[in-house]
Amino acid sequence: MPQPSPQAITIATRESRLALWQAEHVKALLEARGHRVTLLGMTTLGDQILDRTLSKVGGKGLFVKELELALEDGRADIAVHSLKDVPMELPAGFALACVMEREDPRDAWVSPHCEGLADLPPNAVVGTSSLRRVVLLRDALRALGRHDVRIEPLRGNLDTRLRKLDEGQYHAIVLAAAGLKRLGLSARIRSVFEPEQSLPAAGQGALGIEVRADRADLIEALRPLAHQATWLRVAAERTVSRAMGGSCSMPLAAHADWLGERLRLRAAWGEPEGSAPLVRAESVVEVSDLAAAEALGARVAAALREGGAHASAQEV
Repeated sequence: MPQPSPQAITIATRESRLALWQAEHVKALLEARGHRVTLLGMTTLGDQILDRTLSKVGGKGLFVKELELALEDGRADIAVHSLKDVPMELPAGFALACVMEREDPRDAWVSPHCEGLADLPPNAVVGTSSLRRVVLLRDALRALGRHDVRIEPLRGNLDTRLRKLDEGQYHAIVLAAAGLKRLGLSARIRSVFEPEQSLPAAGQGALGIEVRADRADLIEALRPLAHQATWLRVAAERTVSRAMGGSCSMPLAAHADWLGERLRLRAAWGEPEGSAPLVRAESVVEVSDLAAAEALGARVAAALREGGAHASAQEV
């Protein structure tokens, strides 16, 4: 297959240190293939609203809307996203052109003094930004008999969250391991939660590249950056979220991993408030294309609903 012709490509990116790392990573890969690449840094609404949780102010779209406007009006050609921040349904006229190889998808426990949940002092405060982590942490703390621990919201970019921990506002915080590793902050990770302990969010650790759907030239240029094994995993995960009406106001986990040629998809759902037990579902099938991955996701979503899971009343 002939190589795509070199192009001038502008990448729209958020301006946080992690977002810029991701954009620079894609820039280097494209430049290695002969393309001329520049960055267009932007501040999104999600970066500006830091005093409320995402579930209360508009959800994942807050991080991508401004970038999509730049694609729409031609100021930029592609947008690089952390896939877990991308809404399950893209607006009409936009397409996910590429999913890149996944970094560590697990959640990380970050604490200067506590090895894990069991080591938290009385009345400790744990910070997290996601309802998914809230319900999974609450379930784990309940199993330990730790009803004294408070789980509090944690907003801001990665550096801001770490600063709040270092200032003593929290005894521990839970973050995505991928972001810490990408920024060379692996030393801050006290431990990682295996998926059996804290099932990751759909798309966690993966980067997606968004384009206007009519830009066949860019879709072709990005093809060498795609990682099919990751794409199939996140397609199954995101289908669970889409089928459940997924948004930031729904505490939903979905994680797929390969067992040889078979794809295992596990999902979990919990009540945002209250003490009902988690609903879990799992399925393992042979998957060779996106249609099969999405069918697996739909099957697991149906199993969640049969188990009592439902869309949140405050869904956005």
